[in-house]
Amino acid sequence: MYPADLLASPSLLEPLRFQTRGGVAVTRCATALDPQGALDPVIDALDRRRGLLLSSGVEAPGRYRRHALGFTDPPLAATARGRTLRIDALNARGRVLLPAVAEALRGLEALAGLEEAPSRVTALVRKPQHPFPEEERSRQPSVFSVLRAVLNLFAAPDDPLLGLYGAFAYDLAFQFEPIRLRLERPDDQRDLVLYLPDRLVALDPVAGLARLVEYEFATAAGSTEGLERAGRDHPYRPDTNAEAGCDHAPGAYQRVVETAKAAFRRGDLFEVVPGQTFAEPCADAPSAVFRRLRAANPAPYEAFVNLGRGEFLVAASPEMYVRVAGGRMGGRVETCPISGTVARGADALGDSSQILRLLTSAKDAAELTMCTDVDRNDKARVCEPGSVRVIGRRMIELYSRLIHTVDHVEGRLRPGLDALDAFLTHTWAVNGTGAPKRWAMQFLEDTEQSPRRWYGGAFGRLGFDGGMDTGLTLRTIRMAEGVAYVRAGATLLSDSDPDAEDAECRLKAAAFRDAIRGVTEGVACALPAAPNGGRGRRVLLVDHDDSFVHTLADYLRQTGASVTTLRHGHARAALAERRPDLVVLSPGPGRPADFDVAGTIDAALALGLPVFGVCLGLQGMVERFGGALDVLPEPVHGKATEVRVLGGALFAGLPERMRVGRYHSLVARRDRLPADLTVTAETADGLVMAVEHRRLPLAAVQFHPESILSLDGGAGLALLGNVMDRLAAGALTDAAA
Repeated sequence: MYPADLLASPSLLEPLRFQTRGGVAVTRCATALDPQGALDPVIDALDRRRGLLLSSGVEAPGRYRRHALGFTDPPLAATARGRTLRIDALNARGRVLLPAVAEALRGLEALAGLEEAPSRVTALVRKPQHPFPEEERSRQPSVFSVLRAVLNLFAAPDDPLLGLYGAFAYDLAFQFEPIRLRLERPDDQRDLVLYLPDRLVALDPVAGLARLVEYEFATAAGSTEGLERAGRDHPYRPDTNAEAGCDHAPGAYQRVVETAKAAFRRGDLFEVVPGQTFAEPCADAPSAVFRRLRAANPAPYEAFVNLGRGEFLVAASPEMYVRVAGGRMGGRVETCPISGTVARGADALGDSSQILRLLTSAKDAAELTMCTDVDRNDKARVCEPGSVRVIGRRMIELYSRLIHTVDHVEGRLRPGLDALDAFLTHTWAVNGTGAPKRWAMQFLEDTEQSPRRWYGGAFGRLGFDGGMDTGLTLRTIRMAEGVAYVRAGATLLSDSDPDAEDAECRLKAAAFRDAIRGVTEGVACALPAAPNGGRGRRVLLVDHDDSFVHTLADYLRQTGASVTTLRHGHARAALAERRPDLVVLSPGPGRPADFDVAGTIDAALALGLPVFGVCLGLQGMVERFGGALDVLPEPVHGKATEVRVLGGALFAGLPERMRVGRYHSLVARRDRLPADLTVTAETADGLVMAVEHRRLPLAAVQFHPESILSLDGGAGLALLGNVMDRLAAGALTDAAA
């Protein structure tokens, strides 16, 4: 929302005086703050004072940088409903500015009337009178005509912080693209709330910098210098009688999906995004909900807004709505359409599988393609010919419960157009509405159960430097009258499954409902608790020049065992001296004979020591008892394979089928397997993946339990836990007996 180097600039700490395009004299002063907790007073005050905090909790080069900015007690507030926009002076400082605002609006062609009072100016916007070319739609009379006049009054290209901050509701789109309204709008619904702040706290956590930036204004009506920065309380009031609920009865959303599929078959729609609203009683302060959500679900566009009248927004939106570069080199327009969703995995390996599933999904690819094609069309209305480009395609973004695919699209505004033109042409993002957009929005009006209010709109900053940075109002909690509301939708296509789409809505809402309830856990990324069967036991790990031996040793230590690793040339001599509880034969290159693995096994057996082998260790065990090896037609290195468990003590408690990592070119011949060894796991085509001796404390696996490919469900570590529990403890031979 401001240049990355702004807070680091020494000039920011020097007083700056300038005059806006409309003649308002401005003085800016900044002081350094301790970045630790710099915004905490703002967050706390927002529970009762009008204002806003915007932040980004993620880093994405070229798109997002972590930062935060917040304020309370602004001097001016702009509020709109329908074609009426009201600008209120919220304190004495606002009353200094309001006459200049009124002067800027007098004679504005878009207005049907202007009402002036000492603390309020009300603009009545006329409806368009004549047909117009589509290229001029964003310049037709609307409340944005009033905002454009205010932006022009305060225009200052060299200050990237000052501007209008707040939220834009969904119904604003109907001033740009009217439809037939069916749903009754509540009396308390507002279409826009924007604040002009005169004191902001800005934080750059990457650079470790925080600044308090304060502004003084002078107009023909006087100066704000010396006047108190004050405001009235607008607290959140919990309702102890509120109940949880949803605006869709069971099965209702599925019926909407079926209705949409009929529209797809007729050719009325390509895609559509109906939503449903979940209500949760909430006794906690909005600041507590914001802090929980921010910790559990970091997002590019985070917001905490006290809208006044006891209404709050708490947002962790994954999506940029529209960003426009400001300053003297402005004009670049960016969006990042998101579509394509899958649930997070249980761990990094699960995420990997889910990402592959998402990227290979034809439905999800089609969803994002339609979103981006519509987005490009939106930009083509206001951008220079040939400037609209896709600069990032199907990129992966991970959130607390979800994984999304996202595109990155840019264009350059045509001369004479501004950030509000860019904003209006995109109302609203297709992944929150559908396509064709006007027909999709009419479908939503006809089929949704309640007005959207803020959902599907935007929040952020309209800069007096000509820039804009806004996030799409998705994954947002609206708090009012003791209830927290979460709205979520799913992108419907012709092949949508009604139950799956309903489940997607609920999944999207889950992290936000948990933040309301006080449950802060995100995705569980930890492995299952490590087994402790190795506690008090000593392991001698024989290293056959392997590149994974230390990870294998680490896994054994996680079971509680004390592990000593010795190279193969020294290990055999140490067996009698150390008398370990278990001998582990590591993987390694070449053939077992290159390391005399059979001799090591004999030495261990002579001392009555249990032996466990991995990869080369299994091959050596097979040869030691008279078996033979074969060379695979193709080496299998760094590849995952599903193995089928046939039995055996080492696989106790593990699933019948499990994915494991393999690194080998040699394999035990099944037709030459010694009678003393039994196969306990195999591949789908019958290759030997694990063996146990029928009488002696010997067992081995061909795969690598320590590989990242064996992490799924913690299987590799669990298997080594069984090695310590059963093989090292002698339970294997007891069972065989």
